[in-house]
Amino acid sequence: MNCITSLFNIQYPIIQAGMVWVSGYKLASAVSNAGGLGLIGAGSMYPEILREHIQKCKKATSKPFGVNVPMLYPDIETLMQIIVEEGVKIVFTSAGNPMTWTAYLKEHGITVVHVVSSTKFALKAQQAGVDAIVAEGFEAGGHNGREETTTFTLIPMVKEQIKIPIIAAGGIATGNGMLAAMILGADGVQVGSRFAASVESSAHDNFKKVILNTKEGETQLTLKELTPVRLIKNKFFEDIQELYTKCPTKDDLAALLGRARSKRGIFEGDLVEGELEIGQIAGLIHEIKTAGSIVADMMQEYQLAKNSVAHFL
Repeated sequence: MNCITSLFNIQYPIIQAGMVWVSGYKLASAVSNAGGLGLIGAGSMYPEILREHIQKCKKATSKPFGVNVPMLYPDIETLMQIIVEEGVKIVFTSAGNPMTWTAYLKEHGITVVHVVSSTKFALKAQQAGVDAIVAEGFEAGGHNGREETTTFTLIPMVKEQIKIPIIAAGGIATGNGMLAAMILGADGVQVGSRFAASVESSAHDNFKKVILNTKEGETQLTLKELTPVRLIKNKFFEDIQELYTKCPTKDDLAALLGRARSKRGIFEGDLVEGELEIGQIAGLIHEIKTAGSIVADMMQEYQLAKNSVAHFL
């Protein structure tokens, strides 16, 4: 037991990231059943779809699970109301000011965790009263911080400044990576890309397969003028780079991005024109596994790595 497993009442300090178009109730319940903490990704769900996934998750697992809520969502008030009505006990917030919803959620007995990309925002989250923070490094897939601080640098810097539990995210897909993050000061890890390539992931099979074929250097952070996002370098990505040569305005970039690009790529499987969000760690993902196998493999690797380090010392 450590402070993260105690906080969430889970067996292992492994949290599955709440990813758009990837983490529905099937993935969240599978991770929770395996001893980690599964998160439903509300960012790609209309309110009633979220309610449906919460209800199905409660039927699929008796273990704790949570919901990740990007606070830029236009129907945020409705989402929060549904979360309270459905008795969700754990909420991870991201992409917004933690002061906005933390007190409301905690008044309803909900454990609140906020995702940050810098020490500055970690301190703001602690001040807002959250129970823990996810410190996410530059390596992470999808929407990311502008600071470009890597996980290896971010975790010890955050650890030096805050007193609440820290969950490391960004570039973690193995037990070895989990041990490294915890040695640097993390109390647990949040894993995204590895679970995106799982059997229970709701992503399209095309997207899962392209993750397996993604090599080192084949993802890049872009669109920082809008919201920074790490993408696989496909045709859509190259179109963005071509537009940058013409000194585009934010409106030009937004026009190219359009609507539902991530749905097109991740959920519908358009590998040419879709937005393919994945982390740098994709280069270490070589097969599609069940969520339960991923959790078990990570814990086995973690123990072996821990024993190896102890023997070496």
